[in-house]
Amino acid sequence: MLELGRRLGIRRLASDPAGAQAGTGAVEGAVFALVGLLIAFTFSGAASRFDARRDLIVAETNAVGTAWLRLDLLPADQPAIRDSFLRYVDARLAVYRKLPDLEAAHAELAKATGLQATIWAQAIAAGQSQGASPDAIKLLLPALNEMFDITTTRTMATQAHPPFVIYGMLIALALASALLAGFGMAGSKSRSWLHILGFAGVMAVAVYLIIDLEFPRLGLIRVDTFDQALVELRASMP
Repeated sequence: MLELGRRLGIRRLASDPAGAQAGTGAVEGAVFALVGLLIAFTFSGAASRFDARRDLIVAETNAVGTAWLRLDLLPADQPAIRDSFLRYVDARLAVYRKLPDLEAAHAELAKATGLQATIWAQAIAAGQSQGASPDAIKLLLPALNEMFDITTTRTMATQAHPPFVIYGMLIALALASALLAGFGMAGSKSRSWLHILGFAGVMAVAVYLIIDLEFPRLGLIRVDTFDQALVELRASMP
């Protein structure tokens, strides 16, 4: 687009040397300002969603840890619910390890959802068993409920993105600004490769970083390191 703009500018200069650049500054300024505003808007939104996803990983780890500790309130011999609990944590970890294989990730998510019902039923049965403290179920069920709810929150957070028309507009404006920049460089006798490559590189990197932040399990910027908190919790469960 820079090259196309330059050629259009050269053609315009050849046909109207005096008025070729008249009034173009206002148009270029408006387009570049709009590009900068859209980049700032999309980058800020992507960064805030990236931070929110990391916070949700920590929140789920805390919820799982609390629920696991409260299993101690049940009668001592409860291997079934503990086994289901461990398989549930393994399934939750596998959901995000399997990405970007969406089919495998959805299968693990369905497995974890099925285990939620199993754990809930086992917790109620254990809380009503002989020798169980009447307060045990009152403390355990809210912890399990929070642990289950955070999975829905995390799933929805991974699907929370701006409408793709915004990315289409961002790319279209980036190309339009390149066209106008090339038109403005038409007055020089030779191409300024520093400006051409610099402009194209900066715009491409900016758009890439925005998209990378928006999908933090597919690119270079990732939230995988925060999964380690849940991995370490799983390792601490006997």
